[in-house]
Amino acid sequence: MDISTLIGLAGCLGMIGLGIITGGSGLLTFVDIPSVLIVVLGSYFALFTFGGIGTALGMFSTLGLGFKISTHDERGIITKLMSMSEKARREGLLALEEELEDLEDEFMKKGLRLVVDGTDAEVIRTLMETELSQIQGRHAGKISAVNMWATLAPGLGMLGTVIGLIGMLKNLEDKSALGPNMAVALITTLYGSMMANLVMIPMAGKLKNKDGAETKIKEMQIEGVLSIQAGDNPRILAMKLLSYLDPGDRRSVEAEIVKD
Repeated sequence: MDISTLIGLAGCLGMIGLGIITGGSGLLTFVDIPSVLIVVLGSYFALFTFGGIGTALGMFSTLGLGFKISTHDERGIITKLMSMSEKARREGLLALEEELEDLEDEFMKKGLRLVVDGTDAEVIRTLMETELSQIQGRHAGKISAVNMWATLAPGLGMLGTVIGLIGMLKNLEDKSALGPNMAVALITTLYGSMMANLVMIPMAGKLKNKDGAETKIKEMQIEGVLSIQAGDNPRILAMKLLSYLDPGDRRSVEAEIVKD
């Protein structure tokens, strides 16, 4: 569980709740079922029009990705590729075949399988980059759907505001109807803004960051696989892979795995 997502959501909601309470209002004042129907469910069903049934039904699993910790063992990947590079230079590329069975990363495993099979370097690069491009495309589709919900929620909030104002203006003589209609008019805008700014926009940004981190790892793996295919010295391979890391991580990893 990614605790930072929980901290962010709980912190935002907590500060809003605290602001409401310290402002002299009760939390129940801001609970309005018609506003929930218009903003939350209305904007959700609009996703069916945007992306189809699959996109809408898969939205909650997409949002769930923001609560999962993405573990990218950069150190382990570099170490493994260096080990394979050393074995390939010592025993030949065919010797890597026995190493592939224990390799859990399917993307790197496919690339190394192509190396063992004697595939041309340009073909390997094309195939691996094509697969990476497809992964990025799937990620972009999910991020786009979250961004669309962030756009739709405030729009439905404004629509709810108009609905509330119309109901209020049509019943000006009925003072008992003014309060409920005004509540719908204002709270729908509040709900739409909260959905977009507290949940959807930050979640889309988090998913984009996760996509960037995974892309970097896979680009590093492509470089490592091609370096092994080319017969590069393991130290040269390490230098290539370390260039993908941030300066702080690079120094710590280099001190451990790159030795004279």
